[in-house]
Amino acid sequence: MKRALIVVDYQNDFVTGSLGFPEARPLAGRIAEKIAAYHQNGDDVLFTMDTHTEDYLQTQEGQHLPVPHCIKGTDGHAFVPQVAKQVQPQDRFFEKNTFGSAALLTFLQTQTYASIELVGVVSSICVLSNAVICKTALPEVPILVDEACIAAPDLDLQAAAIAVLKNLQVQILSETEELQ
Repeated sequence: MKRALIVVDYQNDFVTGSLGFPEARPLAGRIAEKIAAYHQNGDDVLFTMDTHTEDYLQTQEGQHLPVPHCIKGTDGHAFVPQVAKQVQPQDRFFEKNTFGSAALLTFLQTQTYASIELVGVVSSICVLSNAVICKTALPEVPILVDEACIAAPDLDLQAAAIAVLKNLQVQILSETEELQ
């Protein structure tokens, strides 16, 4: 049975752009390696993409976070180059204008996976939201998050997100653990 890797919002604006933060940069190589390994195994690779339009500042999110980012058609919306090089034609993409992806939920409900692993940014917002969506869509499928492949600009919020994920029965992989 196939596994799925979900790369959450690893886009330029969250790494080097308007909402970039230092902890996100070192993830590029690790995430790229994971994508390559999943492809090599014949598993599915899915990508969520934070996607906004020019009217972002007029949205509810824009009023709470008044930093335009991931505007469709801009360099900030694109994947970080090291990850973009790993994209293959069979990969699936889910553009979303909020933290979690409703389209991802709908897609997952039609799938059978041995496990679903999430990596990406921001761990305390979009990774957490999409992990909950995965658990909702496929409650009997193990949901995993690789701690070495997620980041948040606030380390306290990252720790809190990991605690919440554990409480939601999401398996947190540490740097020494491998998916079996």
